Amino acid sequence: MNFHAVKAIYQFEMARMWRTAVQSLVAPVLSTSLYFVIFGAAIGSRITEIDGVSYGAFIVPGLIMLSIMTESISNSSFAIYFPRFTGTVFEVLSAPVSYVEIVMGYVGAAATKSVIIGTIIFVTANFFVTIEVAHPLVMITFLVLTSVSFCLFGFILGVWADGWEKLTIVPILVIMPLTFLGGTFYRISMLPPIWQNISLLNPVVYLISGFRWSFYENADVSVALSLGMTGTFLLACFLVVRWIFKTGYRLRT
Repeated sequence: MNFHAVKAIYQFEMARMWRTAVQSLVAPVLSTSLYFVIFGAAIGSRITEIDGVSYGAFIVPGLIMLSIMTESISNSSFAIYFPRFTGTVFEVLSAPVSYVEIVMGYVGAAATKSVIIGTIIFVTANFFVTIEVAHPLVMITFLVLTSVSFCLFGFILGVWADGWEKLTIVPILVIMPLTFLGGTFYRISMLPPIWQNISLLNPVVYLISGFRWSFYENADVSVALSLGMTGTFLLACFLVVRWIFKTGYRLRT
């Protein structure tokens, strides 16, 4: 394992984040504050509690997941798209570095950014509502697994995209709707039976449900199933990334 190469890629990507610290770190704080003002105040005045948890506190896990998924995809997709766009990806591909080390560098840096943003949102939320974490280790596990999974997905998106439009169309038209329909601001059990069954086809439901359970021990599906679905998604994304490097799909074009 060439840890020097992994460290070089990782540090380069992290340095890029600190150069744009304002838009990378301040934007999530502002968006979280707006969500609390709009949903916490407006809707929270009508829905005071869900399963004994105040509505403002109830939406915190969903908000963190929403930000992590969108930021993970954005960070990792741009991280690999820029080298492809400028041609510097050939320097990485020609170096004595395996695909595992390349992925560890790019995805590791993007996942670190996502975890930092998730932590910032968690701290920000505490200024608005009182939050208790029943299972901190489970929370951290879901936080890291989700970050890595969607960073791998974003990496795939960055390789697949052949223009700026494709980098944004998937997060806007696919990920955002799935997140809002995945129980970010409500429990799936609050929906009519037919919509509950349809919602279970949404993979985001399992991520948010498991993450929310780590806070309040309330979940729409079992925690084991949530972990299993998250792990399956991570493995599937990794296998696709492995196939990309083995075949050179869009990396050399």
